[in-house]
Amino acid sequence: MKTKLFAIALLLPICLTACGQNIKTSESPKPAEASSQVISKPDNPYYSNTDTAKLNVSDAEWKKVLPPDVYEVSRNADTERPFTGKYWNTDEKGNYYCAACGNKLFRSTAKFSSSCGWPSFYEQDNKSSTLYKSDNSIGMERIEVLCARCGGHLGHIFDDGPEPTGKRYCMNSIVLDFVPDSK
Repeated sequence: MKTKLFAIALLLPICLTACGQNIKTSESPKPAEASSQVISKPDNPYYSNTDTAKLNVSDAEWKKVLPPDVYEVSRNADTERPFTGKYWNTDEKGNYYCAACGNKLFRSTAKFSSSCGWPSFYEQDNKSSTLYKSDNSIGMERIEVLCARCGGHLGHIFDDGPEPTGKRYCMNSIVLDFVPDSK
């Protein structure tokens, strides 16, 4: 037990530095209504689990339709605290979507336990679901991962993941919605 705590104590500063700043999540996001792999968010007219058309929505409009904690991460590239997000330690089978626009991002079969405190995936659902941008915001060279549909910040990608890709998509739970597979 002491060894495990020691390892976590050593890894936590590395993960904090690697994945970015920390924000406090003011409230847990409301659970998405799931029905036949579709989430409904009536207060967000841009949300769709089936539409893949690129969105061009103003920052002011996003601020109106997104919960404040989702807005801060998605639109301002903030980061939730490690080990606090709802998906960092789940292994349920299903699909992960962008919490801002509903774009399908990841399949649970690509999720792995990285012990960094955020949900990690070794590949995206399809090659066009995410975009990448150079990020030097905290004095490090990193690659930011954005939703290809809405341009929202999701997290960062690193070259320390498992095979077959060797990648680790280190994502923020707050900007992910999850729909479990039908039983």
